[in-house]
Amino acid sequence: METKTNKVATVNNVQIITTEDELIPIKPICEALGIQYPTQYAKLKEHDFLSSVIALSATTGSDGKEYEMVCLPKEFIYGWLFTINPKNVKPEAQESVAKYQIECYRVLYCHFAEPERFLKEQRQTINDYLDKQAAAKLNFRDAKNILDAVEKELNITRKQTIDEWRENNNRLKLNF
Repeated sequence: METKTNKVATVNNVQIITTEDELIPIKPICEALGIQYPTQYAKLKEHDFLSSVIALSATTGSDGKEYEMVCLPKEFIYGWLFTINPKNVKPEAQESVAKYQIECYRVLYCHFAEPERFLKEQRQTINDYLDKQAAAKLNFRDAKNILDAVEKELNITRKQTIDEWRENNNRLKLNF
């Protein structure tokens, strides 16, 4: 039976693959990091949630042969890797694991903090627009009052007769 696999990542120069069902064997990752597979498997079995998603799957090993291996679904592998203490891995992998965990912390922070930042920025932007709207309304009212006054004077001037003009010493009446 041939199992279709896809490369997901490289851990300490070891290709990590996923099965057709998006399952990732944990033993090759443990070997690549230099951590004890039996210890990790025991931790997974004891974990309240991860124990419910562990699966056995026929997977092709690094030697090209097919083995039944303990796997985690792809969506949970990253969280499991996040729990591995960098001090417990091979010295040459410690920096990579630490960087990975820092990235995980940042991603988690962004996921949970971004909505708060968005709402704060949105609130500030709305307040800025409300201030601009209030100023525009005030300017509009002032402009409307000026326009109304000018139109009133324009109408008065249009209605002025020659007799009124003569009474005003040959000048149009302009109110300033």
